[in-house]
Amino acid sequence: MLGNPAAGWTAPVAGVRGGRVIGAAGVVLGLALGALAIARVTVAERRAGEQPSQSAQPQPSSVLVVENRTSGLRTWEVGPGMTPVVLLHGYGGAPEEWLPFAQTILIAPNRRFVFPQAPEITVPPDGPAGGRAWWRLELASYRSPATQGLPDMSRARPEGLERASMRVQQLMTDLRERLGHRAGRVILGGFSQGAMIVAELAFRSAEPLEAIVLLSGTPVDEESWLQGMRLRRGLPVFISHGRHDDVLPFSGSARLQQTMRDAGLQVTWLPFEGGHETPAEVVVALNHFLGAVEARRRDGGGSAR
Repeated sequence: MLGNPAAGWTAPVAGVRGGRVIGAAGVVLGLALGALAIARVTVAERRAGEQPSQSAQPQPSSVLVVENRTSGLRTWEVGPGMTPVVLLHGYGGAPEEWLPFAQTILIAPNRRFVFPQAPEITVPPDGPAGGRAWWRLELASYRSPATQGLPDMSRARPEGLERASMRVQQLMTDLRERLGHRAGRVILGGFSQGAMIVAELAFRSAEPLEAIVLLSGTPVDEESWLQGMRLRRGLPVFISHGRHDDVLPFSGSARLQQTMRDAGLQVTWLPFEGGHETPAEVVVALNHFLGAVEARRRDGGGSAR
């Protein structure tokens, strides 16, 4: 999940169903945000029972909420461009949690942020009441002494993972049909469980992608991902993880970044001194990465696969 709930705020929201604008209104959105200072932007997993933070944060001026026909997923979208940067929230999270990052993550003017809402609803004790999930994670069932009691999913094939990945791939079709961008121009990223979906889609499908972003995720069914990595040679990847993460093991991302590098992907790896979060230093490095991806495209580079 991205942060903790913060004070509600009002932003103009336009609704779209099936590609048609169906209305616009001022809607109060309860954002799940971490404690952020001017020099620090944090994304953190929410656990059941956590109390909300009341920090005031910068917000985008308008949000488009879209019901996507093929995937059935609802998306929160920010920006006038027609080429998507799709970011998937974590377990127990919500798409609104990404909205402050639309002010701090820098994208080209021809792009827009797309924040999908996961299809399932979490209930305590397996996540906060009313949160969203890509599938029921049940992390406790994967705990391992080899990772100091944290989950090790590297040999697991969770029920629901493939189905969730297929829903996101269907969303890629929805976006191409609605926005009209060229195949292979999507930047796909995610935090925690969202990062697992991103890697699953990248390494077990032929979906054309321009780059991927993996924030505080973990390897899942690692052997099958390795086979797919070989077909993604040259794909730009940004991956970060906190050394003191107490939700998903740092060692998993450290191993994954090296495996991707050995397979020929163009990996930017940022370990940091922190927990299950996305601090300002990660956002700064991510902005450099996204700038390099745009420069690569202008210089004639293309999507991998």
